[in-house]
Amino acid sequence: MPEWRKDPVVDRWVIIATERAKRPVDFRCPPDELHPGNCPLCVGNEDKTPPEILAFREAESPANRPGWWVRVVPNKFPAVRADERYYSWRDGVYEAMNGIGVHEVIVESTDHEPDLINQTDYQVEEVLWAWRARSLDLRADTRLKYIQIFKNKGRTGGASLEHTHSQLVGIPMVPVDVSQELAGFHEYRRNRGTCVFCDMVQQEIARQERVVMENDRFVCLSPYAARFPFEMWIVPKHHQPDFGQIGEEDVRELAPILRGALGKLDGTVCQPPYNMVLHTAPINVGGEIFYHWHFEILPRLTILAGYELGTGYFINPTPPELAAEALRETAVPAPHQIPTTFKEEVLRYV
Repeated sequence: MPEWRKDPVVDRWVIIATERAKRPVDFRCPPDELHPGNCPLCVGNEDKTPPEILAFREAESPANRPGWWVRVVPNKFPAVRADERYYSWRDGVYEAMNGIGVHEVIVESTDHEPDLINQTDYQVEEVLWAWRARSLDLRADTRLKYIQIFKNKGRTGGASLEHTHSQLVGIPMVPVDVSQELAGFHEYRRNRGTCVFCDMVQQEIARQERVVMENDRFVCLSPYAARFPFEMWIVPKHHQPDFGQIGEEDVRELAPILRGALGKLDGTVCQPPYNMVLHTAPINVGGEIFYHWHFEILPRLTILAGYELGTGYFINPTPPELAAEALRETAVPAPHQIPTTFKEEVLRYV
C-alpha cells in the first residue's frame, strides 16, 4: 500500500508509492557521451576562463597556467554579480533589488571526467578544501547571507559543461528551504531539547534500514521521507552547524564517503544525472544559529509534474529502504590512478 511520510524537520509530506515500487533496473539513463575537445575547464585552456580566484597548484607555477589540480574561477555567465552596489526598490505590492551576489566555478580536476567517482580520495579532499576556503573568504562580504555550494551532473541535472565541476553562489538572503529547516531545528529543540539530525543519525545507525555507508565521522543514508528515487544525505555524526568549520579529520573522512556515495549511485542506477546541494548555516545574520549541515544527493530519475508543482509534495516510486539496500550492495569503483603530489603546498591555501 502507498504510504505518506513526513520529513522530520520541515512540514513536507512524501508519498512512498510502494505498490509501483521501482528497482534500479527499472530506470534507464543512457550515459552522456564525453566530448573533451576544446573544453574550457581542461588543463591548458586556462585562457578560456576568467582569471582564477584560487588554485591549488605546483609551487612556483604561474597563475592561470597549467600546474594546478583544483581551480576556482568566476562564472563566465554569472547569475549574480559581486561588483554592484546594493540598492532596492518597491513598486506597489512588488519589491526588488539589484542582482548582487557571487557566482564561482570550482574545477574539480584536470581530467575531463563527468564526476568525482574516478578521482582519488585525496583529490576529493582537495575539492572539499577549496569549497571550505571560498566559503570562509566570502564571509568578509557582509552583504551575503548564504553560500550555496552545489554540483550538477548530466544534461537533465542542468550541467552545461561535461568536465567535473561544482559551483558556488553567494546571495543576500537565506533560501526558503534553509529557512524552513532552521525553523524546524529550533522547534524540535524547543520541544525535545536536542538536535533533530543528531537524533535521526542515532536512530538510523541503530536500525541500519536506510544506512548506505558510514565511518567514524559521517553517515550516508537514504532519508526516511526521500523525495526522489535513490536520494541520499551525507550527515556529520556529531553536531556541526557550519560546513566552513570542518577540520582536517573531517575532510579526510568526508572525502571517501562523498566519492563512495556518488560511486554507489553511479553503479546502482546506470550513471544517472543528479544534483548535489550543501545545506549549511547562514552567514552574517547575527543571533544564535542552531543547525546541522549536510549534503543532499538528488538523482534526476523522475519528472516533476502537476501534482508536485501544485502541492510542493513528492511521489517517490522507490522506498528508501529498498534504495538503501541496493546502494549498500553496490561496490564503490576504484579511482583512476591520478598522480597526487605537492600536498605540502596546499597548506599555504587552507
